[in-house]
Amino acid sequence: MVRGLLNKLVSRSLSVAGQWQQQQLRRLNIHEYQGAELMGKYGINVPKGVAASSVDEVKKAIQDVFPNENEIVVKSQVLAGGRGLGTFKSGLKGGVHIVKTEQVEDIAAKMLGQILVTKQTGPQGKIVSKVYLCEKLSLVNEMYFAITLDRKTAGPLIIGCRKGGTSIEDLAEKYPDMIVKVPIDVFRGITDEDAAKVVDGLAPKVADRNDAIEQVKKLYKLFCETDCTLLEINPLAETSGNQLVAADAKLNFDDNAAFRQKEIFTLRDPTQEDPREVAAAKADLNYIGLDGEIDVGGNASEGQVVEAFKILTSDEKVKAILVNIFGGIMKCDVIASGIVNAAKLVALKVPVVVRLEGTNVDQGKRILKESGMTLITAEDLDDAAEKAVKAAVS
Repeated sequence: MVRGLLNKLVSRSLSVAGQWQQQQLRRLNIHEYQGAELMGKYGINVPKGVAASSVDEVKKAIQDVFPNENEIVVKSQVLAGGRGLGTFKSGLKGGVHIVKTEQVEDIAAKMLGQILVTKQTGPQGKIVSKVYLCEKLSLVNEMYFAITLDRKTAGPLIIGCRKGGTSIEDLAEKYPDMIVKVPIDVFRGITDEDAAKVVDGLAPKVADRNDAIEQVKKLYKLFCETDCTLLEINPLAETSGNQLVAADAKLNFDDNAAFRQKEIFTLRDPTQEDPREVAAAKADLNYIGLDGEIDVGGNASEGQVVEAFKILTSDEKVKAILVNIFGGIMKCDVIASGIVNAAKLVALKVPVVVRLEGTNVDQGKRILKESGMTLITAEDLDDAAEKAVKAAVS
């Protein structure tokens, strides 16, 4: 009960509890046009397309890339799903339009620099800085394909469905018997048999089976070599030319692999991320705006604690800050010094509840007590939660 209230009323908390670490993993998400370019490098079939950030670039792309096309697909580039059903704050309906070639410049001008709101952006929406111009494909079949990491098998898992074009959740509910799952032995890698199981589960109607098997293997190679955490293609489509094409894709990459995927990580678009998460990352912190937590776990410095408080207090929705320290690596005296210094630097306007337990806990409590500042101390997490809720509503 108390923790439920805490989640609602204390919208942001400072925490290093190990149980929350899984929620706070940051993963690089790249734009559709970037993913298509990367897949093309691996020999994966993708629609012909080009990104543009201005009307002049759109005009040039039409002349250079689509000189003979009658219709072109114009896709707003934001890091969120549901673009097709989204609405711009300007009033324009839809973030994806199929238009006559002579209308492309006009529709692109109405998208660029505007805010698109979708189910996944939240009401604040995201700015469209680029549009992706793609050839209009003649599709005869749409399927779903994804590779993700599976805890149960401790390795990559390929998921496919012979129906596509909508979310996997909807597909699993409507067509559970059409879902195929093929775990891949991470040490052995994908085999022809594995890829064949996937293709047979997808049951392509016109694409050559052997070609489809090779496409699946190339997708798996991309997934592994680039440290993907998710590679989702929806739809994986068949064209009237009997070709299997990744018509739309979403790729996420493991942030822990940034040191060996330098080229890919230059693709990060901070304008599409929560500015608080960007600021936290610069201080080597993890911040998850949705769950309202900052993680300063491990051997954090006093300076990191100060930065964490700056980020938390910059959010007007914050009603209270709960600091929960429990563990052996993070030193309680370091956290306590950081809290005291942060409270002095950021002019705290919200109550701060502190629960310390672990290495150097006595020194930490003494630092808090001798600071002369109005900090609420707690003995355990339940006590801290009760005090935080009370302080937030008072």
